[in-house]
Amino acid sequence: MRPRKLRGLALPLLLLLLLQPPPSPAHSSTRFDPTWESLDARQLPAWFDQAKFGIFIHWGVFSVPSFGSEWFWWYWQKEKIPKYVEFMKDNYPPSFKYEDFGPLFTAKFFNANQWADIFQASGAKYIVLTSKHHEGFTLWGSEYSWNWNAIDEGPKRDIVKELEVAIRNRTDLRFGLYYSLFEWFHPLFLEDESSSFHKRQFPVSKTLPELYELVNNYQPEVLWSDGDGGAPDQYWNSTGFLAWLYNESPVRDTVVTNDRWGAGSICKHGGFYTCSDRYNPGHLLPHKWENCMTIDKLSWGYRREAGISDYLTIGELVKQLVETVSCGGNLLMNIGPTLDGTISVVFEERLRQMGSWLKVNGEAIYETHTWRSQNDTVTPDVWYTFKPKEKLVYAIFFKWPTSGQLFLGQPKAILGATEVNCPYGSPCITFLHFISNTCG
Repeated sequence: MRPRKLRGLALPLLLLLLLQPPPSPAHSSTRFDPTWESLDARQLPAWFDQAKFGIFIHWGVFSVPSFGSEWFWWYWQKEKIPKYVEFMKDNYPPSFKYEDFGPLFTAKFFNANQWADIFQASGAKYIVLTSKHHEGFTLWGSEYSWNWNAIDEGPKRDIVKELEVAIRNRTDLRFGLYYSLFEWFHPLFLEDESSSFHKRQFPVSKTLPELYELVNNYQPEVLWSDGDGGAPDQYWNSTGFLAWLYNESPVRDTVVTNDRWGAGSICKHGGFYTCSDRYNPGHLLPHKWENCMTIDKLSWGYRREAGISDYLTIGELVKQLVETVSCGGNLLMNIGPTLDGTISVVFEERLRQMGSWLKVNGEAIYETHTWRSQNDTVTPDVWYTFKPKEKLVYAIFFKWPTSGQLFLGQPKAILGATEVNCPYGSPCITFLHFISNTCG
């Protein structure tokens, strides 16, 4: 293999050719029972682990006040946090209700094709759109959310359908949807909650019908559940729904799901684990996981008051991606569009910068596996990925050593058998040193 010349925003990549056998293929069953034991045995569709990088999109009525957090309604009305209360007093009349934000959520400049082109340029392999957040407003014309959906109120458009069509017609990305199981102030949920969830009016009349509607109408290949409201999975009938999703639904062969299907299920049951927001353990986990995180350090939704220092730099984002992939995870990087449907310049810039980096270095990210070591024990901030079929290990580091020499403690070179390729066509012997010469 000849040395490759890498340019642009590339981080240095070091390819080590090792004599290692590829892993044997796994086998999965074809039918699943509505039990966690059965559902958890389902093999995750291979595309998800190969993808490594996705885009999260938090968009809804909370994008209208676009202040503080996407939890605006809760912080203002329930917790009565002073800065939210003062914001409303300063900017809206006393009689103004959260529902009055609905008609102001116009999506006037929303262009699904433009969004799709930006996402394609980012190098992401899947997207996840908030079809409904905890406020209950649906970005499609839900039959079960009368007058609080994007067809009846605000945009007067099927946002989910427009983006689904654009993604599938213009990109090679997989289309996914986020869905909040509960709603903060829905009267049926509150009544069920007051009964300690012995009553199940809300999931029967709202949550489950909407989930079936979403899957049948839009066929998401990622179904990202959230917001159990403190209710157990039995209340939501999560195992029954997932059994249908895996056995009968139109996406049964390709869909992936997360672990947020009821109180106590996170990091324990489901397809891939999220464990917590911004989860980045820094070490290998035995189960496939995802780091869902935000470019805006303080919010998932768009904030008008955000300053430039509130946004992660491209260097910080690339570091998150590399660390996450080296430890076996996927990175789901969030943006928050504005109320009128535009992706702000800072978000677009970060997405395009990530795409530029991946265009050069993507072979060390996409379709890789974890190696026997995730990072180097001698030189800090060197992270490893692995392609067993090609017998390649990638060492990714974030800056050139000031000494001009890179010391690696984990690779074990075999004289005459290990080939090393370095970035920019540099002669590796001038800067590369293995600490050990033993075979491995």
